[in-house]
Amino acid sequence: MKQLDINQIKEIIPHRHPFLLVDRIEDYEPGQYAVGYKCVTYREDFFAGHFPQEPVMPGVLTVEALAQVGAVAILSMEENKGKVAYFGGINKCKFKGKVIPGDKLRLETRIIKQKGPVGVGEAVASVDGKVVVSAELTFMVG
Repeated sequence: MKQLDINQIKEIIPHRHPFLLVDRIEDYEPGQYAVGYKCVTYREDFFAGHFPQEPVMPGVLTVEALAQVGAVAILSMEENKGKVAYFGGINKCKFKGKVIPGDKLRLETRIIKQKGPVGVGEAVASVDGKVVVSAELTFMVG
């Protein structure tokens, strides 16, 4: 298993606080897949307004976290080092549960297609083994 800490992740993808949504990569294979984690705390900036009485991580940020994990898989390839992976589309997205403070969000993105700079990742986010978000993410490397 290949692991990455936060500083190693920052060497691969360009995201920074407050928009870096991956704390650790547990395993990855360049161009194939990555599995990472986001430890969700009450101190996240978005909880101040989403929602003050019932803090819930916005679903679109969970999708973004999945995309960042996928970006680790794609941008860790030698030919993509120093590049950026952009969203090209989000398909088959399903929100199946809430992500709240204290959750350890498991993020897995598998690259299922790639042709040139465009590809598709199959992404699943889960908490305690329960799927909270699934989606098919299209990316473009530029």
